[in-house]
Amino acid sequence: MSLFTDSSLCLVPSGVKDGKLYSVKPTDGSGDLTFSRGSDIEATRVAANGYIEKAKVNLVLQSNQFDTSWLSSGTTETGGQAGYDGTNDAWLLQRSDGLARFVYQFNAHTGVGTFSVYIKKGNVDWVLLSNGAGENRYFDLTNGVLGATGTAIDSKIESVGGGWFRCSIAVANSSEVRIYPAVGNGTVSGLVGANIYIQDAQLNYGLVAQEYQETTTTSVITGITNDMPRLDYSGGASCPSLLLEPSRQNLLTNDTYYGGSDWSKIGVSPSANNATSPEGVTNAVLLSETAINDQHSLYPTVSVTSGNAYTASCFVKQGTGSAAPQYIGFRFRGGGFADAGGLVVDLVNKVATYEAGSLTGYKIEDYGNGWLRVSITQSATVTSSSAGLVLFFNNNISGSYSTDYLGNVNADMLVYGAQIEQASYSSSLIPTYGTSATRTQDLSVTASPSTSQFGQTEGTIFTEIEINAITSGSYSRVLNLKNSGGSNQIYIQQNDSKIAGAVFNGSNQFVASTSSGFLSVGSVYKIALAYKNSDYALYINGTQISTGLASGLGTLSVDRLDFTTGAGSIGLGNEVKQSLVFNTRLTNADLATLTA
Repeated sequence: MSLFTDSSLCLVPSGVKDGKLYSVKPTDGSGDLTFSRGSDIEATRVAANGYIEKAKVNLVLQSNQFDTSWLSSGTTETGGQAGYDGTNDAWLLQRSDGLARFVYQFNAHTGVGTFSVYIKKGNVDWVLLSNGAGENRYFDLTNGVLGATGTAIDSKIESVGGGWFRCSIAVANSSEVRIYPAVGNGTVSGLVGANIYIQDAQLNYGLVAQEYQETTTTSVITGITNDMPRLDYSGGASCPSLLLEPSRQNLLTNDTYYGGSDWSKIGVSPSANNATSPEGVTNAVLLSETAINDQHSLYPTVSVTSGNAYTASCFVKQGTGSAAPQYIGFRFRGGGFADAGGLVVDLVNKVATYEAGSLTGYKIEDYGNGWLRVSITQSATVTSSSAGLVLFFNNNISGSYSTDYLGNVNADMLVYGAQIEQASYSSSLIPTYGTSATRTQDLSVTASPSTSQFGQTEGTIFTEIEINAITSGSYSRVLNLKNSGGSNQIYIQQNDSKIAGAVFNGSNQFVASTSSGFLSVGSVYKIALAYKNSDYALYINGTQISTGLASGLGTLSVDRLDFTTGAGSIGLGNEVKQSLVFNTRLTNADLATLTA
């Protein structure tokens, strides 16, 4: 048996574009899946390089046309200058007198962001970048170093050759972006006609400068956004899976910036942009103990509703200090949770060493390079506005929570991407930059090839999936052939901890299911359902689960394939690795081989 030759439709997640997942077969485009999610930029995935990928943005308008959407405060801007990239797209920015003068653009953005510009010295050696709200930094364009201590969260200067530097400031908020020619370290006034060269300005979300994107009269958003299918390489996979998830909200207002008032600090000090995160950029936070006799913890505050399950998660890694702890703790903050359930995790051996309270579940995922994503789940017992996740140092003690002790300034850990969801399991990271954010549901994952691709009186459907969650009372169609009204269907679905298959032609013609508890989170299952009048079978991982002999199948008239539940929504966050459709009923021997 040749899977590809014998199949009429073959879907192996590989080629995508906005709104489309291409089928391997047929090749005429009729088997391609249409895909929609909405207009949010909160979706992420693990890319082929193993790093978390986010949407990329540039909020600056006319990002390299400094005489259009930009305003002048006593400066002139002259284009056609030799640029850092070999073009003549740079600009000469020159002030008309000896006062503090700048070019600027109003660009209100509530939340953390990074403003960056490529800059080269002119007749002055310095530049000041500012957000117009008190956050700024000077840059030395001769020696390529940071100037006087600024008020920005973080600042960077990177040489790109030819005397050009990319200068950036990470700020908590942005009412506007400004570029000042400066005559010295901390001095913007003096020298009539002071000038510098500038090119390619950008304001993006987050605390590090992203790859530059040109804009015209509107901002630009690219990457894993809107209707782009998410091909996910979690767990070091060499072949991707199609990640399908329900709508989720990260209740936290800043997932990675912990320096603001929305995160409380007791006996700890956070340092932003300290190390490489699971995103593959230098935006992980170094959290260090301070030398006080107290607990040493970091926590935000969120509102919870009694009776709802909540899952808190965070990426953590052992620090680099000489006293970096092996054990750290996670727990729910009191207020909404009667017993503040929690967990102590061994960062070296990647296991839990202690569990307390009424947690209903936890998960420890290895993201490589020493990073773990730890998630804990508990149901709120009280409606409260003072609940949250507490991340705490455990004083190198395994087996129990530690309380107050004298902090060691050489004890530290790396932290990134905190999240709290109203749900019984964690979903992919939803980045937040100053306000809570919602990733909309993966919707309308549908293909409608020629009906000849679907067996109308006999056939076989196959899918390979990885189970990401098991939720009581939920089901998710992981592969479904159907007609427009749903009166005829052949489907495979997850029912809680079971896998079920069914053929429906106005009534149930064949229904089969594994026993409860069959599925386990993180496991991969190959599932095949074969149908023909008086001859049905369900196979999973090489084993026959059930057969049926019912007559009266008739002609099914199915004309589409989708990955949605019967109600039209994604029930659980499964990962689809491949799917095949055959318009013939494969033999039981072939079903065993196919699913083995």
